[in-house]
Amino acid sequence: MSPVMEKKNMKKDVTKKRCLSDNERYADLINGVVFKGKQKVHAEDLLEMDTQTGLWSNLWLHGKRQHRQKYRDLIRKVAMGINFAVIGIENQEEVHYLMPLRSVAYDVAEYERQANRIKKKVRKEKGIKKAEFLSGFKRESRLYPCITLVLFFGESWDGSKDLHGILDFTDIPEEMKEYVNNYQMHLLEIRKMENTEVFQTDLKQIFDFIRYAKDKEKLKELVKNDPVYKEMDEDAYDMAVEYTNAKELIAVKGYYGKDGRVDMCEALTALIKDGWKEGKEEGIKEGIKEGLDEKTRQIVRNMLERGMADKDIIALAECRQELIEEVRKGL
Repeated sequence: MSPVMEKKNMKKDVTKKRCLSDNERYADLINGVVFKGKQKVHAEDLLEMDTQTGLWSNLWLHGKRQHRQKYRDLIRKVAMGINFAVIGIENQEEVHYLMPLRSVAYDVAEYERQANRIKKKVRKEKGIKKAEFLSGFKRESRLYPCITLVLFFGESWDGSKDLHGILDFTDIPEEMKEYVNNYQMHLLEIRKMENTEVFQTDLKQIFDFIRYAKDKEKLKELVKNDPVYKEMDEDAYDMAVEYTNAKELIAVKGYYGKDGRVDMCEALTALIKDGWKEGKEEGIKEGIKEGLDEKTRQIVRNMLERGMADKDIIALAECRQELIEEVRKGL
């Protein structure tokens, strides 16, 4: 992967983690996916957890095997009555053909982490049975259930969604296959979601914007008719446009934002201008570029009027010297 692509992916990772780590959205995602919209989990039910897992990968560096500990994207301990469940979120932009195995590994690592914690307590107790000491686990000891949700933001998942799908059963007798435990991966394909009404927070608007990003007419109606887009949380705005490659909307959000809220409707309308006209190829792209150029000119104009040096304008406005000269002539 090129340094540019790696930097771009890292930026997306930061954006989605910042957005989804909000406990209101996290609880909403659980309710929407696991409970089909029923409000079973609330923000106050969520407890922070260390994203570091016991999952290790082997690397070879300078002829030596190295170990690197994995980190989960997001994970929360969820209070369920007098009990708890552990629910993690893994974000995927590209298809990962070993994701069923990774999901198994993440869950197993979490169970092992819990078991190790119990072991330390059990072995400190007095009068325990030999079997309890050896296993570090009492007969009545229990682990918290663990779920991993995989959010896929790409176009289409063509990989397996369970462990059996990546196993080679050629010539394996059916009787033996029945003894090979399967493991179902919990995959949510954002761009193929049919019902976003199960979400109560702005996850609905984020997912809808991503779903309709390539359908300009639907996107136009979506943003125009949903009042949430007129006062969208900045983190939600960032995530929505990052996953539609609308970097220009990120660049101009400062013009349409206030107090952590952004008017997506105004920003989109101002940038695309007449880009929605029927039959105009690349209308959105051209309109956005046109709108962005005008905003840059205005920024340069304001800076020149305030007597700022050309080198400072180039750095802050991210423009070329030729544009500064052109704007200067028009003053």
